[in-house]
Amino acid sequence: MSTNTTDTADPRFACLPQRPGKVIAVHLSYPSRADQRGRRPADPSYFLKPSSSLSPSGATIERPAGTELLAFEGEVALVIGAPARRVGVDAAWDHVAWVTASDDFGLYDLRQNDRGSNVRSKGGDGYTPIGPGLIDARAVRPDGLRVRVWVNGEPAQDDTTADLLFSFPQIVADLSQHFTLETGDVILTGTPAGSSVVVPGDVVEVEVDAPTAPGAPSSGRLATTVVAGAHGFDAALGSLPAVDDLQRAEAWGSREAAGLPAAPGPALTPELRAKLERVPVAGLSAQLRKRGLNNVTIDGVRPVHPGAKLVGTAKTLRFVPGREDLFASHGGGYNAQKRAFDAVEAGEVLVIEARGEAGSGTLGDILAIRAHARGAAGIVTDGGVRDYDAVAAVGIPVYTAGAHPAVLGRKHVPWEQDVTIGCGGTTVQPGDILVGDADGVIVLPPALAEEVADAALAQEEEDAWVADRVAEGHPVDGLFPPNAEWRERYETERG
Repeated sequence: MSTNTTDTADPRFACLPQRPGKVIAVHLSYPSRADQRGRRPADPSYFLKPSSSLSPSGATIERPAGTELLAFEGEVALVIGAPARRVGVDAAWDHVAWVTASDDFGLYDLRQNDRGSNVRSKGGDGYTPIGPGLIDARAVRPDGLRVRVWVNGEPAQDDTTADLLFSFPQIVADLSQHFTLETGDVILTGTPAGSSVVVPGDVVEVEVDAPTAPGAPSSGRLATTVVAGAHGFDAALGSLPAVDDLQRAEAWGSREAAGLPAAPGPALTPELRAKLERVPVAGLSAQLRKRGLNNVTIDGVRPVHPGAKLVGTAKTLRFVPGREDLFASHGGGYNAQKRAFDAVEAGEVLVIEARGEAGSGTLGDILAIRAHARGAAGIVTDGGVRDYDAVAAVGIPVYTAGAHPAVLGRKHVPWEQDVTIGCGGTTVQPGDILVGDADGVIVLPPALAEEVADAALAQEEEDAWVADRVAEGHPVDGLFPPNAEWRERYETERG
């Protein structure tokens, strides 16, 4: 174990050369954690923690009264030894003086209201234990480190820096292009899979070492004891803690660990998608009608590519009627329209409520390209499309009420996303299954989709047999639909 020789009056910073000016944390960097969360970001992203959240080994951390989801995250901490501003990846590691262990505690009860900033959920006093010793960065390789965590002596996390999504030099170089990394600044580099919830009485230990480096240097074990806090939160001052099953699953690491039932699988499985790609919309409409569902077609829209089939789950975007003051507050910047196109996932259909108002475009070629690049299955809008020919050239299936050259602000204000909407006179909810062809677009309730697809395929097979008989010269009376005699013949020939 290597330790610094600089005395620090405040025990919170005892292992560090000085009080850090900045504590910067990486959201996701370990493949195991990213896969656990179900997303692998293309680029690193960060948040800030106050230096007042630091604490030494042997300290306690309070779980506030009235909360339940305090989670640990063992991490490698980098301590900057020389200022870095716009340094390249090749030179970035030269600006790191020491490596040590850290624990990026988070209170998931406050996470949802933090909207990604983590100011409250991860900024509390004692929420960033660090130490106890420093490892000389010159003595180790950035891809040769290991982080391990024990809870009450039992192993909880164990991973290495060999295959990170973003290397430590890349993280340092990236941050340095945005602001100066100053001497003493600390970078928390993300946590691997295995992070979970701890309760009062638990002891969490984190160790960082370099097992293949000469002498196998180690930070030593960073120990933190969880205690019950006596103080809660005042509703008169800000939002109160709130948890749901999503936060419980993410805090514990999985639904199973949180004691929750398994999440239902995706409604649109690859097998169901393959069936729906074979079934015409008209056949699905007939089957839904038999089940009492008539108001399931998105009316007034036509395909830009009539020969293309559309199958996907709905992601929704809602426009409200144009009003100058509302467009001024909601139409510019990173508005709901841009957010929806940036967030649409592979296999999803972006469905836009424009109230049947085609007097301006609801998207153009740039947004169509964005949706296509994201892997979206298509776009459905009961409003207009600008740059119609350019949108058609993108190749993504698009259904629209028609072409119009005007910009969005003429008739619409982008308002909200991921809500229940009305498109073409039909209610569409996020997660509904949409199928489109040259006849139009239909909305399938997920709970009925498999049953309706199977019935429609069976009907298609029967209709094809009937069509062959009609082509042979038989009259349609009694054959379409088949009477008992023709039904028996069909069943016999089908075998």
